[in-house]
Amino acid sequence: MAEYNKIKVVELLNQILEAELAGVVRYTHYSFLVFGYNRIPIVSWLREQATESLTHAQAAGEMITTLGDYPSLGIGRLLDSHQHDVGTILRESLENEARALNLYKELLLEVEGKSVMLEEYARQMVLTEETHAGEVNKMLRKPGEIEAVNQAQVAKTVAI
Repeated sequence: MAEYNKIKVVELLNQILEAELAGVVRYTHYSFLVFGYNRIPIVSWLREQATESLTHAQAAGEMITTLGDYPSLGIGRLLDSHQHDVGTILRESLENEARALNLYKELLLEVEGKSVMLEEYARQMVLTEETHAGEVNKMLRKPGEIEAVNQAQVAKTVAI
């Protein structure tokens, strides 16, 4: 098996760690800002996402220490549009999930065929993030709509 670039892999894992920690804060923050009839299930879902982001951050940190390196104490970007209707929150979430997904895909490309452990970790996280993005995409659709929300349109409508 070919060797992977440990410095690059740790750098990517630290970026993932920081992005996932930002997700914990972002989803928790969003959960405070939901009002109306559907508040309870939406707040519950947002807090589940915060917990999932924490689990992902912990996994990235464990990978870093397994590789014999030091996990970052940083946190990813936390800016939002300050428009807190549920649709905007979901569009911002989808955009941030896309950033995290890209980091996991970059990690996968870096370790593919070079480390079974890291490759399987990256593949699992890509699967998880793609599944999550699909769920958020479905939540953004109006009842009765089948066609997926265009990711490029989401990016244009979210001014972070």
